[in-house]
Amino acid sequence: MTSDLQKDLINLLKEKTKLSNKSIENIISLLEEGCTIPFIARYRKDQTGNATDEDLRAFEEVFNYSQKLLKRKDEIINILEEKNFLNEKVKQSIQEVKTLQALEDIYTPFKDKKSSRTSSAIENGLEPLANIIQSLKYTNEEINQKAKQFTSKNIKSSEDAITSAKDIIAQRYADDFKSKEIIRNLIASWGELVIKEGKNFNKNGIYVNFVEKNEKIKYIKSHRVLAILRAVNEKELSIKIDIDEKHILENIKKYKIPSWANSSKDIVFDAYKDGLKRLLLPSLKREAINTLKENASAQAIELFGKNLKELLQTAPLVNQVILGMDPGFISGCKLAVIDENGIYLDSNVIYPTKPKEDIKTSSKVVLELIKKYKVNSIAIGNGTASRQTAEFVSKLIDENSLDINYAIVSEIGASVYSASKIAALEYPNLDVTIRGAISIAGRLRDPMATLVKIDPKSLGIGQYQHDVNQKELALKLENTTVDLVNKVGVDLNSASYKLLSFISGISEKLAINIIEHRDNIKKFNSKNELLKVKGLGAKAYEQAVGFLRIKDGKSILDNTAIHPEDYTLTKALQKNFKIEEIKDNQIEQIANNLNTSLVKLQDIINELKKPGYDVRNEFNQVKFSSDVTKIEELKEGFILSGIVRNITDFGAFVDIGLKNDALLHISQISAKRISHPSEVLSINQNLENVKVVSVDLEKQRVGLSLK
Repeated sequence: MTSDLQKDLINLLKEKTKLSNKSIENIISLLEEGCTIPFIARYRKDQTGNATDEDLRAFEEVFNYSQKLLKRKDEIINILEEKNFLNEKVKQSIQEVKTLQALEDIYTPFKDKKSSRTSSAIENGLEPLANIIQSLKYTNEEINQKAKQFTSKNIKSSEDAITSAKDIIAQRYADDFKSKEIIRNLIASWGELVIKEGKNFNKNGIYVNFVEKNEKIKYIKSHRVLAILRAVNEKELSIKIDIDEKHILENIKKYKIPSWANSSKDIVFDAYKDGLKRLLLPSLKREAINTLKENASAQAIELFGKNLKELLQTAPLVNQVILGMDPGFISGCKLAVIDENGIYLDSNVIYPTKPKEDIKTSSKVVLELIKKYKVNSIAIGNGTASRQTAEFVSKLIDENSLDINYAIVSEIGASVYSASKIAALEYPNLDVTIRGAISIAGRLRDPMATLVKIDPKSLGIGQYQHDVNQKELALKLENTTVDLVNKVGVDLNSASYKLLSFISGISEKLAINIIEHRDNIKKFNSKNELLKVKGLGAKAYEQAVGFLRIKDGKSILDNTAIHPEDYTLTKALQKNFKIEEIKDNQIEQIANNLNTSLVKLQDIINELKKPGYDVRNEFNQVKFSSDVTKIEELKEGFILSGIVRNITDFGAFVDIGLKNDALLHISQISAKRISHPSEVLSINQNLENVKVVSVDLEKQRVGLSLK
């Protein structure tokens, strides 16, 4: 990158971020060196102004956009220079713009004309006449006289010449980037989305409430936009943008045509009006619909990422042997036991529910598994036969005075995992149904380690996921998972290859190599042993090692996020100070004594005080069940407890122990006005005292309220 481009890039980034010039320069250098966002956020705080991973992801987005903008500016300047269209005014306009859209608006007048009428007029030599008319210096009679000079084989009369010249003026108005921006803003502020029936409209369908309604573009909710656009794709609805053209034309008269102008202003205004209606408005209306879609998609993707983060940071259930149950009627309830490290131990199938309802044998099998493996907790999937299985388990615990808790966990995506390549690699000799039970048990033990094996789009935590930009959605979900996995850290001796592949610097291929090496040596005892893994070089080691943990390693440092590059500093600290006795007001002086930064020293002290600390313990803890409910038993006014499973723009879906989650509409979440459910709720949040406000037995739907 040339020094001028680098300077322009830094200036752009400074305008769009809160970072200093030095921090921006450092981050760019670190990215160019191959450092990852998690590594920079955790181990290069001194160079970034203590920027978080969220700050750095935002920086990365702006950085990539700014690079595209600068590259496109350079391309356009070169093109215009080659065509002799570039002057200082145009160049300055290009250099000053801050968006790709504004840049393309400036470039548009210099492109080959797409309008056949405009192209034809230019080919017939009518640009000089257009200039004469647009100068507003001549009367209509004088223009008619001048137009006679432009008649030709293709232009038969002065009237034809003026008409063709007006086509050029219309195109000039439509290409004017300032006019374009004004009308674009008018559409955004005052435009309406007009919704009509499409040719495949179903009067009894799900889109019936959208028809014959005008929605203000400025206020329409993103989830409604996505629903409407889906209906348009299905040809159930048709849409168009409506704007008060009379108001726009009045502004054109007022601001585009000077009051001193002679009578040719009527010809110019007529051309402008044609340019507005025939060229500019249709283009900007299409653009407005695309912008609506892009903005709605971006909001849905952001919500999806937020929901995924909350789901993955659900607190793990440590030091527990767990029995996973995947309920079913005809196929039975599949059982799988995993140990404290998530290692599969045993499996079976029972039939405690109809049609077989073999309670005796089912009880015997479960009790034997509990006794043999010292099971501490039971995880029951919330799908088909979940309530009946929970009733069986609850009764079994009571009748046998078992010191065991059970929890209902979301099983969404378990079947996807069961049939996946990952599951086949992990459990090649197990039936897919048993793999599903293992996944359910894993969701209780370590949600993050289990759920990263499943495509996030199969986890039921978003809205209209198939209608948004798939490339941007995949990137958002990937970044969200990577950032959280690295923030939490991964146990090197129990992690799956898939979980390891999210660690900074580790590719999927390298993760598989780590697992193979671990299998050969049985166990990692030190982080240094990673350097013996095939394909793991110095850079990958640098980027990854701080995010890996060894619980019972040779050194306490192996179970911390302290980077080996800081081991010498850490040992000097341990030698000269008792960590537990260090007070906050001493840290700055100690940092000076050890010739290090305050922020680095604080991180090291925090890690030494809590080796193996899991940040997820600060978030939602597992909720064990105490009762089971049938929808037939529910009445309006009942008070229940539940778990938030999904958050959308219009409300939250709450698991209250039924097959289908209940809806907590945004209007029922708080007595105060809120703009989005996520202001109050989070994924896997435990809710107490939720009131039932509606029960629809036919549709198996329940409405809730927190008011």
